[in-house]
Amino acid sequence: MHETPVALAWLGHSTVVLDIDGVRLVADPLLRPNNGPLRRKHDQPIRTAWDGADAMLISHLHHDHAELSSMRMLPGIPVLTADANAAWMRRKGIDTAVGLADDWYSVKDTEGRGQVDVCLTKAVHHSRPMPHRPNAANGHLVRGQSATVWLAGDTSLYDEIADLPELAGTPIDIAAVPIGGWGPRLSEGHMDGVQAAEACRMTGARYALAVHWGSLHPPFMGRDWMLRPMVEFAEALGRIAPECKLIDLRPGDQWELPGV
Repeated sequence: MHETPVALAWLGHSTVVLDIDGVRLVADPLLRPNNGPLRRKHDQPIRTAWDGADAMLISHLHHDHAELSSMRMLPGIPVLTADANAAWMRRKGIDTAVGLADDWYSVKDTEGRGQVDVCLTKAVHHSRPMPHRPNAANGHLVRGQSATVWLAGDTSLYDEIADLPELAGTPIDIAAVPIGGWGPRLSEGHMDGVQAAEACRMTGARYALAVHWGSLHPPFMGRDWMLRPMVEFAEALGRIAPECKLIDLRPGDQWELPGV
């Protein structure tokens, strides 16, 4: 656990470990060597990167975001997601799944000294419905004393992104936005680098972490496309949202919020 008030670790794809005010949150954990047929480009995350989590954040139930075997590696902690997703998880033995509607949910660290509040945000991600799992999708706002963080989940760009600071009741410090996928082409319900930069501008975020890129790929597919989303996003962020600083991480890297 980090001693600094706010720290991020990116474990690849959309898996983010957020340490904030003594509370550790793990978003969309993929912790095993690979994800079904998708191959991991980088090393499997090490346990110390995500151990000691106080809550899990699940954006939606696509297999590259809600892998049950990975979720079971984080037992006994609240799993915060949409109502329909939480009900499905409980049927699968994830008894701590909590469905959130418009309310804020307080998460404390194991010693009860730190606390953050979490609520769901809108996500537009319905282009690939699953017949065997609910298709609710959301992002998360995390609000602590030291910072406010938006984890967008998988989503396309939508107008209400501009309202997130009002929903949080405070400016957005960090936006974790998806910029790519696990193939060279994006389906609907995703943002490319330019759209993700626009989302950062709309929120007024001070820092941006790019996720959902450069991590997973189908077998027997070339990898020359895997770095392109980050190149596009870095250029677009500097042009569209120049006040927003890029958090330039690769899977396994960590970053601390300066000046807290």
